[in-house]
Amino acid sequence: MANRTGIALGSNLGNRLTHIQVARDMLKKIVPHNSIFKQAPIYQSEPVNCPRNSPDFFNTVIEIDYLGNPYELLEATQAIEFHLGREVVFQDNAPRVIDADILYFGTTTLKESILNIPHPEMTSRRFVLQPLADISPNLILPGDKATIAEHLKYLDSDEPPLSLVQSDW
Repeated sequence: MANRTGIALGSNLGNRLTHIQVARDMLKKIVPHNSIFKQAPIYQSEPVNCPRNSPDFFNTVIEIDYLGNPYELLEATQAIEFHLGREVVFQDNAPRVIDADILYFGTTTLKESILNIPHPEMTSRRFVLQPLADISPNLILPGDKATIAEHLKYLDSDEPPLSLVQSDW
């Protein structure tokens, strides 16, 4: 049985739009044929908790049906990152060609060193909540009571508003 899964995509190095498009296209190849595939608009956001002078990010969220387990999906998202040239960097939140984070995986909850589901910081980040609210505003994460739209409405964050880059991509 497929799990409805959200994945955040972000890029702040090189051709950000192309990197996100290629990551999306690679993710489409791992989902069942004729399954529902949602993609949010792409937004530009200022870096959050990143090194000084980091470039702005392009961010979006896609939602897929995934047949494997969370660890297989983690392996797939990491393979996409490395395929696009993401390097291993030992500095937190360093600029990157692509970032593909699993946000939620059906009703699964995990708290492990390599994988936390739902993503522990997603409801405090405008650059995740805004695109996710565009495609799944009524989603309630496992262990939560509020919808994604409610989290966005009541977000207490210093992040400036996002700039729409592209609705259809």
